[in-house]
Formats: sequence, structure tokens, C-alpha cells
Amino acid sequence: MTRNLPPGRIRERLEDFVVDEIPAYPPSGEGEHVFVRFTKSGLTTADAVRAIASSLSCDAREAGHAGMKDRWGVTTQTISLHAPRGIAPADLARRARDLSLEGVTVHDASPHGHKIKPGHLGGNRFAIVVRDVPVARVAEVTSALERVGRDGVPNAFGAQRFGAAGDNATRALAWLSGKERGPRQPRMQRLLWSSLQSEVYNRVLDARVQDGTWATPLEGDVLKLRASGGLFICSDVQTDRGRAEAGELSPTGPILGARMQWPSGTPSDLERRIVDQTLGADFDLGRTRRLGEGSRRALRLWVEDLRWDVVREDPGNAAACIRVYFVLPKGAYATTVLAAAVAFEDTRRHGPGGHAPPAGPGGEEEAE
Repeated sequence: MTRNLPPGRIRERLEDFVVDEIPAYPPSGEGEHVFVRFTKSGLTTADAVRAIASSLSCDAREAGHAGMKDRWGVTTQTISLHAPRGIAPADLARRARDLSLEGVTVHDASPHGHKIKPGHLGGNRFAIVVRDVPVARVAEVTSALERVGRDGVPNAFGAQRFGAAGDNATRALAWLSGKERGPRQPRMQRLLWSSLQSEVYNRVLDARVQDGTWATPLEGDVLKLRASGGLFICSDVQTDRGRAEAGELSPTGPILGARMQWPSGTPSDLERRIVDQTLGADFDLGRTRRLGEGSRRALRLWVEDLRWDVVREDPGNAAACIRVYFVLPKGAYATTVLAAAVAFEDTRRHGPGGHAPPAGPGGEEEAE
């Protein structure tokens, strides 16, 4: 049953969606790469990387980044650039700190021994404004946010994962089943496969939400420890459910791959049934081995440092805006958190002046 959540609007202005990437580690100050930390506004990560690299005569193809950040917002992240031959990394860092580019503000730059790879981040800190919330329903939103901070939310992949048209998973299945030709670029191949993996995972999560077990360990579940990320099979249901209630662990869902760890018992039956329904019973996972080995993703998303401010901006309109602040681990979606409290309209779809913003090959970027 769908809850009648209070309405709201997000991303009416660029500054309504602020993301600060938390680095996994600081630069060492030595090495042939240069870490550049910057804030961008109204640009994709790829656009910002190209602008910075071009201004410094670096090869953008050799740049590294931990995650893609949405164009429709004000986002801060760190990238790495490889110092060109004959250019001292310290000199490159100095030039980077002096850059002046439209839509980009460089905060710091320092050498390091290796490039940044995808996933090399500690998480993301968000500050998001939800506008046009009816004043009479503000208490419903704040009550829901209190539950989110206490219990977490189902850890769904957001719409960004499935491309601008929402059809990346369908395209991936057509390609991998031999019905259509796939993309030639390895990056696009991995992107399509990740969408199909996410589709399977979301369907498993939906089933666990429907039966009320998304945060409750079942015998045979692959469980994930919150603190260390370690995985183990649930064999003592009573003990593991107590630990889940205490916030120590969560059940996981499948990120498909040829070497992914499967659960046993009832969780295994559910996952294999959904995999067969989604991919077809004769789908050969061995064909995806070069795209990744597979993994497990926690079904519950823990939200850290959650707080909010309520501002009555237009008393005559009987509407309020709520500024929500929180920290998420890498790979998690801010919109998943907001969707637990507000039935929001994402005005990013219209963009400045009422026009849809251009989408890259994977559609809207995710702040992960």
C-alpha cells in the first residue's frame, strides 16, 4: 500500500542540492599525479574534468575520480590528473590552485603517488532543500525523518542508475542475450550491465519490503556487518535478528556476477526466482565475467548525521521549505532518503528556463 506522503519540490535552484564528497584519504604531497579538489555548479563531472585538464594541458582521459556528481547542483569532489612529461607535479598543483574557470572553483591541489579510482571515497555529505511543503504537513515530514535516522531506509538504486530514458537495463538484457548489438566501449558495457544488476537488486528489495523482511534476517541470508562490511551466512536467526535491531548488521541483496555469493534457503529461492523472471532461466552469467565478479549490497541504508531546519518562506502561500542534512556511504542515493518522507517532484527534469537538461550516456549522474 502506497503511503500518502506530503508533497514537495527539490532542485528548483542549483544551490538547493549541495553534495560534498568525503575523501577516502588525503594526498601525500609526493608523486606523479595531482589531486585537485574543486566545487562545480551546473556542470557534469566529465565537463569539469575536461575544463580543468584542458586548462592545465593534461590528458583528461588519464584523469581519475571517485564518483560522478550530478550537474544539477553545487557539488564538491576531488579528481586526479597525471602530470605531463616535463612538468613537475608541484608546479602543476600550483597552477591548478590558481585556475579561474566558469562554474568551477578550485580549493586545493597537491601531488600524490597514484590516480583516484572509482569508489575511492569515504561517502557523501548532502544539504538538500525541499520546497513547497504544506505547512500543515511539515510535522509528517519531520516525523518520517526521525524514523529514517533511527531505522534506516530500503537501500534502493535511484532512477539515475537506469539512464535518461530509464531503459538501460532493457538494453543490457537485449545485448547480453544476443538479441541486439551492444556498445563497443568497455565503459558503456559496464554501465549497461550495472543497470541490469541494479534492476535485479531493486526487484529483490521490493519483494523483501513487501513481506516486511528488508531489515530482518532470514535463515540463509547473506548478512553484512555495518561497521566492517564483512559478510556471513545467517544460521542463528534469533541472535542475528537481535543484532539487526541493534543496528549492527543488515540482510543483503544480489549484485549479480559469475562469482557472487548466493544465500541459501528461502532467500536463495526468492533471488533465483527473480533472476529467472528478469533475465530468463537460460541466461548465462558466465558471459558477464569480464564486466565484474558480482557482490552483495545491504538491503538497509543507514543515514548518518541526519538533521533538518524548517523555514517558513512564504506565509501567504501556506508552504514551508525544509533543509535536510545527512551523510551517506558511497553508492547510496539521496533521493532514496527523501522519498521516505516526501512525495517530491524533481524539478531538475525541466532545468533552467523550463528546458530539460542534457543527459549523458548514462542519464542523470549519481552522487556516489
